[in-house]
Amino acid sequence: MKIIGVDVGGTKISAGLVVDNKIVRQSTIDTPFDRPQLEVVNALYQAVDEVFDADVTGIGIGVPGLVDLDEKRVIDVVNIPSWDSVPLFDLVSDYFNKPVFVNNDANCFAVGEKYFGKGKPFNNFVGLTIGTGMGAGIIIHGHLYSGRLCGAGEFGSIFQKDRNVEAFASGQFFKDKGLDGKVIYKRASIGDPVALRLFEELGAHIGRAISNILFALAPEAIILGGSVSESYKYFGDAMHEFLEENFPYQRLYNQLVIEVSNVENMAILGASSLVLDAQ
Repeated sequence: MKIIGVDVGGTKISAGLVVDNKIVRQSTIDTPFDRPQLEVVNALYQAVDEVFDADVTGIGIGVPGLVDLDEKRVIDVVNIPSWDSVPLFDLVSDYFNKPVFVNNDANCFAVGEKYFGKGKPFNNFVGLTIGTGMGAGIIIHGHLYSGRLCGAGEFGSIFQKDRNVEAFASGQFFKDKGLDGKVIYKRASIGDPVALRLFEELGAHIGRAISNILFALAPEAIILGGSVSESYKYFGDAMHEFLEENFPYQRLYNQLVIEVSNVENMAILGASSLVLDAQ
């Protein structure tokens, strides 16, 4: 099967032709984020044109925003002001004469893990992305559960104290302290005790976030992605320690599998997997 995945971001639009579970052709162009709606759509066309194959089964698109699956519209896309309401499904489908599937990028990560990554063995799991913020996608009975406006799984937006979870359990944790997460990572890698303590504190916050997910969904697994997940070796022990000491249903926790994604180009593969999930 040949499918196309497109990752739309505020700075780049990347597209890939996926054949037999591998990206065989890829393109990346700058996002004209400050231009009118159709100029951004035309940039997406350009990225897809560079990898297009007439035999593709469909095109999957991941966006950093809400998606109305009933109205087939993309809504309030982060960092692309003109994309406040775009009939993206029909525009792209009419242009390429192929079925088109769109969802938000966190959901694409989760469904991508189901078809291409560590989610393959599980029917019910959460893909948790931890980067500058926190997002999540939910797989139930082997398929993506999107919720209304593809808004299910926004665990990072749950209120915590006078803020929200992602203020404590993502890259914002470092930013709010006036620190650069990349610098702290490098310091931790050489054994700096202050950097290591910061990651331990972050790990406890991530453990609390995972507790919320366990209370809500009791999944078989949680698969971590995003830039902060690459620091798992520095925060993982503290994350598990929090869960062991504070989560009340230890049998549930003991059956939980927590993995870190190791799939390259998951943004493209995840978007392409929207086509597979619709089969």
